[in-house]
Amino acid sequence: MQKIDYRKELNCAQLKAVESIDGPHLVIAGAGSGKTRVLVHRVAYLVEKGINPEQILLLTFTRRSAEEMLRRASLLLDERCRKVSGGTFHSFANMILRKYAAILGISNNFTILDQADAEDAVNLVRMQLGFHKSEKRFPRKHAILEVISKSVNKSEDIEDVLYDEYPQFIEFTDQVKQIRDEYRKYKLQKSLLDYDDLLVFLKDLLSKHENVRLSLSVKYKYIMVDEYQDTNKLQAHIACLLAAGHANIMVVGDDAQSIYSFRGANFKNIMDFPKIFKGTKIITLEENYRSTQPILNLTNAVIAQAKEKFEKHLYTKKKEGNVPVFIDCPDEHSQSAFVADKILELREEGVPLNEMAVLFRSGWHSNDLEVELSSRNIPFVKYGGQKFVEAAHIKDILSYLRIAHNNKDQVSWLRALLLIPGIGPKTASKIIETVTRQGYAKDDLWLMKKEGLIRLLELLRGVDCNSQGPLQVIERFLDYYQPLLKIKYDDFNKRLNDLDSLLRIAQRYKSVEHFLTDMALEPPERSTVEAGKNDKDDAPLTLSTIHSAKGLEWHSVFLIYVAEGHLPSYLSLESEDDVEEERRLLYVASTRAKVNLFFLKPHIDRSPRSFMDGAGSVFTQVSRFLGQGGLLEKFVDVQSAGGLECLDDIEIRDIIGQNRQGDKYSFETVEDYFRDE
Repeated sequence: MQKIDYRKELNCAQLKAVESIDGPHLVIAGAGSGKTRVLVHRVAYLVEKGINPEQILLLTFTRRSAEEMLRRASLLLDERCRKVSGGTFHSFANMILRKYAAILGISNNFTILDQADAEDAVNLVRMQLGFHKSEKRFPRKHAILEVISKSVNKSEDIEDVLYDEYPQFIEFTDQVKQIRDEYRKYKLQKSLLDYDDLLVFLKDLLSKHENVRLSLSVKYKYIMVDEYQDTNKLQAHIACLLAAGHANIMVVGDDAQSIYSFRGANFKNIMDFPKIFKGTKIITLEENYRSTQPILNLTNAVIAQAKEKFEKHLYTKKKEGNVPVFIDCPDEHSQSAFVADKILELREEGVPLNEMAVLFRSGWHSNDLEVELSSRNIPFVKYGGQKFVEAAHIKDILSYLRIAHNNKDQVSWLRALLLIPGIGPKTASKIIETVTRQGYAKDDLWLMKKEGLIRLLELLRGVDCNSQGPLQVIERFLDYYQPLLKIKYDDFNKRLNDLDSLLRIAQRYKSVEHFLTDMALEPPERSTVEAGKNDKDDAPLTLSTIHSAKGLEWHSVFLIYVAEGHLPSYLSLESEDDVEEERRLLYVASTRAKVNLFFLKPHIDRSPRSFMDGAGSVFTQVSRFLGQGGLLEKFVDVQSAGGLECLDDIEIRDIIGQNRQGDKYSFETVEDYFRDE
């Protein structure tokens, strides 16, 4: 049987984390410090020590990352590692709930609503309650669902979320609560669960049914959670409940990379973990394997100014390297031109386009740059945009699969029926009422003389989701759908490539249920599907929001609009917590760079915000995160697009911090901590 030389494979801190088995552990993994390597080796180490792989649970934020970790662990040790349970919180919840659904009073054949479908369901409830006829401007479906979702994920009252996010709608608090309550009833009646329901029902299952929790605690005796800084309160509660019986839980993450509060992630989860589990051992990974020391000197200095943090000092064996560069450009177009010029220069020096990235705080920041890149024939792919499955024609096809899988899915029925010529909302409502109650064989449906409806019903009768795979089912519906595609969309030819991509994705699956679950829980982005299509000579340059770039790395990174009001965003300036998250955004962006790091800002700002403020063109100031404490003078080569002389280099002091230990107090039970204050 294979033996792994862990001392040879890992540095001292990594080895300590891997060999820590029993009890609670918090691993603070600095950027580029080999976090994934630790998780992979720890899976192998636990299995090698004789622990049953099926008793190990690895929770990650994408299914792909869990699969990749277990694949690597299997290559490292043997195939036993593939028996480890790995997946996302949502996929884990889906698996557990389908097994224990009856205990919670729900059907185990539930359909998972994606974001757009959930919005449509909320809108249906909103209209049924008559709020669309309000004399005053009433919040629309997207805003209502966002408020409901944040209330769930942040464990906050609807009124508090409205006050923080949509103060203009605070007078409609009672109505939004009524929509929330009716939305819950609607989903239960129709066997529908949205993303939040998966977590809510799993948390309820664990907290209210002790026998189930104890059973799962025995089944999953060793728990690991990746990217713990990105968990919301519900996810942290679930992880801690699962481990409450044995406390054999290791959470891995970096407080300095907590940047997703907008979707409910709670910075306090990682900071307070030692309070929940008494005797938590904290292990800090500080050796960086990605960036050069000059880049790390800057990133260390940026995060050292954070108000609340676990102390760490990133270092590397790559002592030499280019100092980060700050360029003050005359205006936005000059910023774009500089980036394009430098990209072409680096390409000539042998750096491939796909080893370079331009990062930004907000999606619109790259608008001018995209035009400039296109004019120079520089291929690029942009991340942070629309999801592939949110495209209307993809949702059309998925609606057929969903009603074939779950006859009670009214949202999908409505979408499918409204595609048929001659069927409007009123007729569709009658059809939905009949098919969800009595199935497809009702005589009056076949007498409606709607050719499109009759053909759809015939197709549905011939589909068996238990014996047919998603590829086979989609191919049946595509023949039916293509004439409708041509009627509905003027640019139908451009949409055919997306349908081909959907077929290629479906080909990977054997089960319609698994396919629909993944399409809902982890939808591929359009940019991911289309990447690399435009240019056969060069793989494309990456344009990305900072949020979408987390976890990735490039040889050369350009960060644009590093200016006050942009990074930090002016929307964050009223909250100290929000400003601190903006600081972490700059840290995340900077630590993506391996060799070259460029910061840019336009000296004159003609952004949309300037016009909204009625200010026209305004002079910008460098981001406070680079301006505070003389960071530009100490760690950065300051230039201008016009070629000003660089500032003199100043010797850099080491920033050495002691590892923060857990607070002396802790809570008696998990519920003590998560109980509402």
